Amino acid sequence: MAIAKNYLQDRSGQRTRARLLLWVAAALGAVLLTFVAARARQSSNEDPRFRKLTDDYCAAWSTGNTDNAAKFYAQDSDLIFYDVTPFSYHGWKEYVPGVHKALFDNAAEAKLTAGKDLRVTRRGNVAWTTVPMHFYEKTKDGKVMEAELRYTGIWEKRGSNWLLVHEHLSVPMAGD
Repeated sequence: MAIAKNYLQDRSGQRTRARLLLWVAAALGAVLLTFVAARARQSSNEDPRFRKLTDDYCAAWSTGNTDNAAKFYAQDSDLIFYDVTPFSYHGWKEYVPGVHKALFDNAAEAKLTAGKDLRVTRRGNVAWTTVPMHFYEKTKDGKVMEAELRYTGIWEKRGSNWLLVHEHLSVPMAGD
């Protein structure tokens, strides 16, 4: 009888350990699923925060005032920004007079609009966005220029703000 009682107590302890291991495995599984879901959300194709940033960026440039666009850019002097004209700007201090000379000084009206196909990829404090854009300009002498643009922005989170540390605008070649 003592042997049977010891056997049953051993089996009862094994069941308790098995239940405990099952609960621990279930808890770890839940934590893992939460992490995977968070990562999937982080790298979704369109993050509403970047849709707003992109639309606000376009609205700022559409004012024709570089002061309005400045808040979207990191001000580091060693950053490079590729534009449609001229080829590139080295730092925000070069960007401002360059954009005025190339576009705004002769513009009566300018409008930049982001397309619907915004793509966002995020890795920690860095994100890159791609989106087609439409540019419209009416010059002071009444000429109208429109262009379809391809846009890529590299954003870095600095403090609580996402700032552009690189961007690339291009116009498809004729025939594209």
